[in-house]
Amino acid sequence: MPRRAPRHDRDAGGPADLLAAKAALREEVWAALSAARVARFPGAAGRISNFVGAEAAAERLRSTACWSTAGTVKANPDSAQLPVRQRALEDGKVVYMAVPRLAEPEPFFLLDPDHLADKPRTAASISGAGRSARRISVADLAPVDLVVTGCVAVGEDGARLGKGGGFADLEFALAGAAGLIGADTMVVTTVHELQVRPAGVVPTTGHDVPVDFVVTPDRVIDCRGRRGPRPAAGIRWAELTDEKIESIPLLRALREQR
Repeated sequence: MPRRAPRHDRDAGGPADLLAAKAALREEVWAALSAARVARFPGAAGRISNFVGAEAAAERLRSTACWSTAGTVKANPDSAQLPVRQRALEDGKVVYMAVPRLAEPEPFFLLDPDHLADKPRTAASISGAGRSARRISVADLAPVDLVVTGCVAVGEDGARLGKGGGFADLEFALAGAAGLIGADTMVVTTVHELQVRPAGVVPTTGHDVPVDFVVTPDRVIDCRGRRGPRPAAGIRWAELTDEKIESIPLLRALREQR
């Protein structure tokens, strides 16, 4: 059974019919991953699913030009992208990893490959980051060369579907508003082939951030010629509930400054 999500994990916003279409697609993908037995512990439902082949997808991403030129990577904290974070540290890249649900006043981990208490694989995990990383605020971030995001489903046109809380899009908005992510910053995801859908299938709203490259264990999909526009930089306050804002200390502080 899917996990019961906190209310503020389910309020990314949008028309009711579009939210229903997103929810249906999530269930379809989670069921497909489970049926094919390619979802790793603790299962697919309710998550950015860890998948069999995540390491192979990370290796394929490692062979791309956008990876080789990136010195600083902002990555999601999910297990599916742990192999990506590990390889970034192994390759000497600085990694900014979001604190899950942005639930701390300093909502990012800074992982410096020259100052790790553990080996890269352990340091790149949530538990390992507690020893090897330091917590930093958005103001302490440096400009990002590459954004790595997790997906439940993704289209060949770059349309991205997360698990429903809107946290990845919010991280992007915060970094964009601070000038740390620009129009030329590449956004990539690593997924299983069962998570990929044809162009035009993944429903999106105005706050959804598309990806430039989709990387699976078998191929790299260049979405740049087909993807939709990125949201304008800045936080879309009208789409955030009071409960969401109160759950994220940084948003609370920013609202008080308005």
